[in-house]
Amino acid sequence: MGRYAVERVKSGIPGFDDLIQGGLPKGTTVLVTGPTGSGKTTFAVQFAYKGAELYNEPAVIVTLEERAQDLRKEMATFGWDLERLEREKKIAIVDGVSAVVGLPSEEQYVLEGNLNTEDFLRYIYRVVKAIDAKRLVIDSIPSIAFRLHDESRIREVLLQLNTILLEMGVASILTTEAPDPGRGKISRHGIEEYIARGVVLLDFVEKEVELKRYLLIRKMRETKHSMKKYPFEITEEGIVVYPSGEVY
Repeated sequence: MGRYAVERVKSGIPGFDDLIQGGLPKGTTVLVTGPTGSGKTTFAVQFAYKGAELYNEPAVIVTLEERAQDLRKEMATFGWDLERLEREKKIAIVDGVSAVVGLPSEEQYVLEGNLNTEDFLRYIYRVVKAIDAKRLVIDSIPSIAFRLHDESRIREVLLQLNTILLEMGVASILTTEAPDPGRGKISRHGIEEYIARGVVLLDFVEKEVELKRYLLIRKMRETKHSMKKYPFEITEEGIVVYPSGEVY
């Protein structure tokens, strides 16, 4: 019997794949968590953008925290031309903010303000199929709960989301807030980390009166990985992880 070889998806984040045997397992769902300002959105969009640009793997980005036009501007500071890839049908950005705040949207893909879970998931599924996406980003999970106005159903919703993501076969990154990583609270609802097949924590450590960023892989199924904290930086070209460095 030969060993089962796991197909890998390259993250597009320099240094990160060295920590996870060459890339994310194909079709996996990874939760990227951390406090405000730790780089979660950048990490997720970099995964989508580089996948489309470097590896010819179209990506869907569902933005529930900021409007699509603001996301494009923000990511342009890294030299990432999202609009060009949108025109080439390699990226689709789903605007999940405008309707919630009551603004009209000129985007091609827009979530309505009062969608229930099934419609939300069905819509995402349709967009994935429309561009034959291989990657999916949802930024962020707490915003799904917020827009559904249904905190009590969050466990059910997340399980449903996970099932449909696995069915689609896309490699997915979901982001969430970590209220207090130091005390083990690494997700807003305490369930997100259980449904994801991988969990990556982005956080800060104080070093000589300066905050430094680090990354910790809490879980990654089908993958050997270290449980060390690794330094990373948000550079002019996006996130770079330093796999030879330990914190700190």
